[in-house]
Amino acid sequence: MQTPSDLYRLLPSVDELLSRLRDDSTPHALVRDEARAALEEVRAAIRSGDAPADVAAAAVEKTRARLEAWRRPSLRPVLNASGVILHTNLGRAPLAASAVEAMARTAGRYSNLEYDLALGRRGRRDVHAGALLERILGKPAIVVNNNAAAIYLALQELGAGGETIVSRGELIEIGDGFRIPEILARSGTRLREVGSTNKTRLEDYREAIGPDTRLLLRVHPSNFRIEGFTGRPPLPALAALAAERGLPLVEDLGSGSLWDLSGQGVADEPPVTASLEAGVSLATFSGDKLLGGPQAGVIAGDPALVARIRRNPLFRALRADKLIYAALEATLREFLFDNYEAIPALRMARLSVEAIDARARALAERLGGCAEVIDGDSLLGGGSTPAQTLPTRLLAIRPAGLSTAAVERRLRTGEPPVLARVADDRLLLDLRTVFPDQDAALELALRAALAPARD
Repeated sequence: MQTPSDLYRLLPSVDELLSRLRDDSTPHALVRDEARAALEEVRAAIRSGDAPADVAAAAVEKTRARLEAWRRPSLRPVLNASGVILHTNLGRAPLAASAVEAMARTAGRYSNLEYDLALGRRGRRDVHAGALLERILGKPAIVVNNNAAAIYLALQELGAGGETIVSRGELIEIGDGFRIPEILARSGTRLREVGSTNKTRLEDYREAIGPDTRLLLRVHPSNFRIEGFTGRPPLPALAALAAERGLPLVEDLGSGSLWDLSGQGVADEPPVTASLEAGVSLATFSGDKLLGGPQAGVIAGDPALVARIRRNPLFRALRADKLIYAALEATLREFLFDNYEAIPALRMARLSVEAIDARARALAERLGGCAEVIDGDSLLGGGSTPAQTLPTRLLAIRPAGLSTAAVERRLRTGEPPVLARVADDRLLLDLRTVFPDQDAALELALRAALAPARD
């Protein structure tokens, strides 16, 4: 039996690994560093008593694997069979084809991002989305890099050094620990809570307004909902109070729907235009949720306030880049021409149960007896639509000879990765969020994951 000392002597040197693995496309220093790391991995295995049968071959393979890992992108496309349309962990809204094309045109060449071609001098990047936003919303708007930045910038400009009044029931926390009270504090304004957790009246705002009040803030409930004995003032009434006292009313809408989703069964998600028409001074919202575009934050509303916020030095720090403007401009143009079917997130939300059922049944038949089609719910997702579901049909699979968890893991770690749900010891796949041209790839992934044994 070989001792640890014997195994250490069998390990190749770094120079030996370099001679075997280096090629003209791989820098010497990279191979050297990964060879050293691979050798240390094998030495650790020897020390722990878990050495591979052939330590020299293991060192070679580990070095090769480490080099290959650097060649593979970390950010990879996945098949989203979860049924969550705006899946935050999967990049939220997939972009329209026109937006992808616009980014490609802009990415690899120079562009007129901040150059006025008509006047032959420096211009402003705002124009590439500003005119479209104003045409759609009826109010001027500026763009920053996300909605958190949008609300922060608005509060910093309008509320710094004074008080911002907000309902206690709207002091929420959203994804990744982002809390409204903390963003208020960081923006330099003081928080003035009014009302109770579940109910706030108009008089609560009225009585709280004082000489230090700079603005009123209204926040979309986002990814929580309070049920039961609840209430808050109607938006027009709150806007009227703000106007009466000469204060701006800022509403953080979060999702930023540009159209009425009630026909798709989505309640409590008003279009941005409804808030602006109700008298909100400024509305902030996301670009990559119900707008269906790239990650961005939009501040829209009163022309004087928008112009004032644009002059804030932080606007430059939070501005969007050329690729975001290219994608956002293309997405907004689809809205302007009522081409909602071109925007994947909206198209998925509008899909009929019958269309999803037909695709699911066809796939179930090809997979055989392990699959059936059942009723279920899709989720809008995206943080600002917590309980919004859409009826759907699910492909339900009960694996034979394998655990459901094992099949889910195989799908998730396969190529391409497939994200599905697990419930009642069944794998559930919702084709609402799978593009039709991905059906064949999904079938291949399922067949591979359901195979009794594989390497």
